Amino acid sequence: MSPLDIERFLYAIGEQLARVDARYAIVIVGGAALSLQRVVQRTTNDVDVIAIADASTHLIRRPDPLPDVLTGAIARVTRDFNLRPDWMNTVVAQQWRAGLPPGFGDRVEWRTYGGLAVGIASRIDLIFLKLFAVADTRGPDTHHYPDLIALRPSDPELDAAAVWVATQDVSPAWPDTVRKVVEHVRAQSR
Repeated sequence: MSPLDIERFLYAIGEQLARVDARYAIVIVGGAALSLQRVVQRTTNDVDVIAIADASTHLIRRPDPLPDVLTGAIARVTRDFNLRPDWMNTVVAQQWRAGLPPGFGDRVEWRTYGGLAVGIASRIDLIFLKLFAVADTRGPDTHHYPDLIALRPSDPELDAAAVWVATQDVSPAWPDTVRKVVEHVRAQSR
């Protein structure tokens, strides 16, 4: 999906919700968030929903389960546009178990697509999450690495992200893995 496709599908969900006078708010991360922010030009296979929020206050919480009215709207858009069944999913919400970056919910950028408000994770939070994804996959051989480079993290941003990422795994080798990834990113960014 291109950024235009993503927006078209989000508007379609928003239209479905507006037809039944419903309003919902979700927060997205990953390739879709990077695409909508115009950080990357690549396509993505899915929209990663990390949180749902109160439609008026934007207070975030785990998205599992998504409300029935929202899942119904997503299902209709999936059918109407012949999309993969998992094009919008909450798999990334497993991150709630270990915790989101501190202050994550306060930095979300909100956009409105009819009855659907979509929060896009901030650049700094995407740096945190992408550094974790690169370290978790053990290196630069996934799409997460070029995404992280495209975010152009500064040294202080990488340092802050590394502190948080180090808390995400208890294995003895984890801190060294995180350090090596940060070194590699710094070398590539020079």
